[in-house]
Order: sequence, then C-alpha cells, then structure tokens
Amino acid sequence: MKRHLLKLTAAALCMGLVGAAAHADTVRLRFQTYYGTEMDKLGKEMRDTIREKSNGEMRMQYFRGGELAQADQMVDATARGTIDVAYGVGSYWPGQVDVANVEAGLPGAWTSAAEAGEVFKQFNPILEKAYAEKGVTLIGRGFGSNYDLLTKKPVQSLEDLKGSKIRATGQMAKVLEGFDIKTVFLPAEELYVALSTGIIDGVLYGGPVEYEQLKFDEVAKYYTYLNFLNPGWTDTIIVNTKVWEGMTEAQRTILRDAAQTYANGIHAWLEEGNAKTAKDSKRMEFATLPEADSKALAQAAQQVWQDEAKKSDRVARMVDILTENAKKQGRLD
Repeated sequence: MKRHLLKLTAAALCMGLVGAAAHADTVRLRFQTYYGTEMDKLGKEMRDTIREKSNGEMRMQYFRGGELAQADQMVDATARGTIDVAYGVGSYWPGQVDVANVEAGLPGAWTSAAEAGEVFKQFNPILEKAYAEKGVTLIGRGFGSNYDLLTKKPVQSLEDLKGSKIRATGQMAKVLEGFDIKTVFLPAEELYVALSTGIIDGVLYGGPVEYEQLKFDEVAKYYTYLNFLNPGWTDTIIVNTKVWEGMTEAQRTILRDAAQTYANGIHAWLEEGNAKTAKDSKRMEFATLPEADSKALAQAAQQVWQDEAKKSDRVARMVDILTENAKKQGRLD
C-alpha cells in the first residue's frame, strides 16, 4: 500500500514538474500597434488565432497606440523588450533607422498596393539588415490606403494651405514645407485634442474611414484628395530579436502568419471603409487638389528622393529601385 502510494506521489510529482515546465515554456508576447480602438476586432482575432494554433503554448497581450510606448519610440522599446512585437510605420522613427522614410513611402513612390508589393521584394533584404542592427527582426509588412488632408477650413489649392499648421510625418512634411506650409509631428493619440484646441489646422494621417473612426471629423470636416501616393504609407512588423530567436520555427510561423493576417485585415478594412465613408459621410466635405498642384507636389518630391539618398549607400540603393520602378511605370523619363 505504501509502495503504491509512493508510486502515485512520484507520478503526481512528475506530472507537476511536466506541467510546470510546460507553463515555463509558454511564449507570452506583448504586441503594440500604433492604431487605436478601431483595430480592436482584428487584434482579438490575431490573439485568438495565436492561442488556438499553438494549442495554448503562445499567448499575446494586445496594446493600442501609446499604451506601452509612444509610436516614435517603438523600435527602441522593442529592442529593449518593453514591447515584444511592434506594429508601426517607419516615418515615426527616421532618426533611428536610416531606411525608415523610404520604407514608409516617399512621396510619389507608388500608386497601388500591387506596385508597392513588387518594390518591396527588392527592398526587403536591405530593410531586414537595417532593422537587425537595431536589435529587432523584421517579420512582415502591411499597406495603408488613402493618405490625404483633413482640415478645419476648406482647401481648394496648395495656396489655401499657406499659413496653416499641418500635422505630417517623414518626407511628406518636407514636401509640404517646400510650399510654405508649416508642419509639426504629433502622435496619433494627440491629434483630436490638437485639432479641437487649434494647436494644428489639419492632419495628413490617413483616409476618410480613419478620420471618421477617430472622430477627427467632429473638429475638422474638410477632406482633400491629394492624388499623390497610394498606399500612403506602409506598416512595419518587428519583433525583439532575442524573443524571436527563443521561439521554435513552428511558433515563428504562427506569429508571422497571424501578424500578417492582421496587417492584411487592416488594409482591407481601410479600402472598404474609405469607399463607404466617402459615399455616406454626413460630416465630411470632399474636394480634390487641382491636377497642376498634384503635379507640383510630384515634382517637388524628386528633390526629396535625392536628399534622402544622401543618408547612406543603402538608402541610395532603395531610391535607385524607386527611380527604376517609376521609369518602368512611365512616371519618370
């Protein structure tokens, strides 16, 4: 009887140790996006998929923009381990990663997601090396959609923007400044208050559905199509390199696939939502920049491309890729 009890006790202890080991091996990930509540449904789907596909061995906490780190600090926060997986956009951190502005989307770089996807087939090896130097691993890519102006006053031309203060990021800010339009950077989570209090006069952030979801249209209702860049930005998915290296290949595949599905869902949501919001919005009023002004922006962008190329040899190579593509598409001679 005692021997039987000892066997049971030993078996129970063994099972306990196995359970403890299994618990210790559970991969727990802190994921931060730069989006707000509008992507919560997609975030939940990603979390659920990761848990189900891994049989509970992987768990993810989902944080919105600014909850663990400000959007412009996400590369450093991921490298330090404050965030395990970050979903951001390079135009927030050009001072940290030299290729970030080109990655995010230089003005006039492409006119469709399909075209951008082909460009990134050449970009990716360069980008992977650049991010690896910062202690993070690039695992995926997302595409935005419309990227146009929302302002507190009507805009019929670039001339109407002179004297205004517009929130813009990266090289789009440089292009606007070339037309005597003041720009300022503010994180997305600060934009509603900045618009409502008059700190800024407009934003260059996204498309109609985002402005509606974030309720920016409550304080600025004039939307102006620039006809200049689409997708207007590209999203970057990075992981802390030590976390990535500590995962099995199967776990990496689960994370990469789930994060990419999240990115694809965002693009689809944006495309469908922009079309519907532009048709049905009761608050926004829509206008289109004159063709001559759109061409002037495109011309000004070429100088921005050349200025960006001076940062490093690899940035210059990326600009060469863009130039070759633009010639192939017939946009440059």
